[in-house]
Amino acid sequence: MTDQSSIRTLEERAFNAWPALRTLTVGGWLVRVSGGYTKRANSVSALAPDIPFGEVRSVAEAVFARQALPTIFRLSPLAPEQADRALDAAGYRSIDPSLVMTAAIENPAMSSAVQVVDAPTPDWLAGFARAAAVDEMQRRLHDALISAIALPSAFATATDDGTPVAFGFCVRERGMIGIFDVIVAPGHRGRGHGRSITQALLAWGCRAGAERAYLQVGVHNEAARRLYTGLGFREAYRYHYRQQST
Repeated sequence: MTDQSSIRTLEERAFNAWPALRTLTVGGWLVRVSGGYTKRANSVSALAPDIPFGEVRSVAEAVFARQALPTIFRLSPLAPEQADRALDAAGYRSIDPSLVMTAAIENPAMSSAVQVVDAPTPDWLAGFARAAAVDEMQRRLHDALISAIALPSAFATATDDGTPVAFGFCVRERGMIGIFDVIVAPGHRGRGHGRSITQALLAWGCRAGAERAYLQVGVHNEAARRLYTGLGFREAYRYHYRQQST
């Protein structure tokens, strides 16, 4: 298990890299709301270890109710054990166990079939939406979240016979890059495009002076875990969500 100081710095980087449209801080907890697009941007997370659970639940439930969304808590090792127990007793379902993985960046190769740019283009946004089957309402929220990124970032597109088929992006902060939303279009999976995208983003980070990378992946996403393990990523810590029953 990674020590709590290192976990906190990784959590801070991830919050900064994938900003929410609205945020509140409540007694050491971060409440993030973004219209329901992704649990990362629509959940409540501990900002530091050993903070009280206390009033945050009632505040969060009121905030999410105003948005007609279920309240979701994201419980990393920073969250007190009391929070998980209390939410379980209140009927919150435990969902989506996930890993944070980290790796050293060591001169990764970059495929000529991958283009990396420093800002999201209309083609990248549209291609990602198609590959991820993002509907029109979600597309507006996705694009708004992408436009809210304040830190240096890179957006990668992989092509197959000239057709864009895979996408991903990364955000750089304090000597690390966070890799997010690597997606390959259906019908083009299993051909190494996810690996090419990840390597291209690592190469961009290396050129930008980053020494390490991190990413988040579902525990049950075995294909992605094999990919990232093969690129040198190792588990740093785990988290899971608790979602309010409706």
